Amino acid sequence: MIKYIIIILSYFFFQTILASEITGFPKVVDGDTIHIKSYKIRLEGIDAPEMKQKCKKPYLQIMFFNFQKDYYCGQISKKKLVQKIGNYPVKCILLGQDRYKRYLAKCLKGTINLNRWMVRNGYAVAYRKYSKLYILDENFAKEEKLGLWRGTFIKPEKWRKLN
Repeated sequence: MIKYIIIILSYFFFQTILASEITGFPKVVDGDTIHIKSYKIRLEGIDAPEMKQKCKKPYLQIMFFNFQKDYYCGQISKKKLVQKIGNYPVKCILLGQDRYKRYLAKCLKGTINLNRWMVRNGYAVAYRKYSKLYILDENFAKEEKLGLWRGTFIKPEKWRKLN
């Protein structure tokens, strides 16, 4: 009987955490991960380049020839998220946990959905394996050649597998 009570209480405790919000001043780890207090939070539905990942961007165009150079796109992704947040608090609505025990969340700076902003501006891609929410935002960034879409890159999920 006590075993069942513990299981039921654990279930309700877990559901309460997942249905809650975390608000605070974040430490940005990379383009899709932040820490608020002791919470490790993964921006749900997006995938940003890794910190050591290199992408290519154009630096010179002569007639029909485009010359590209390498840059650390993961570092740029992190930098853009840091700049967007500035010195403001972020509210994250918890949606679940991933296999690394990070909380999956939609995070907001005021009314700005940071997950969407990262994808729409080309600093992350829609993580289609787990969500379809940001596909239209990715298409917009691709059409407008924003962020990663200005040059060439390997999608972060594939890059992780290769490295």
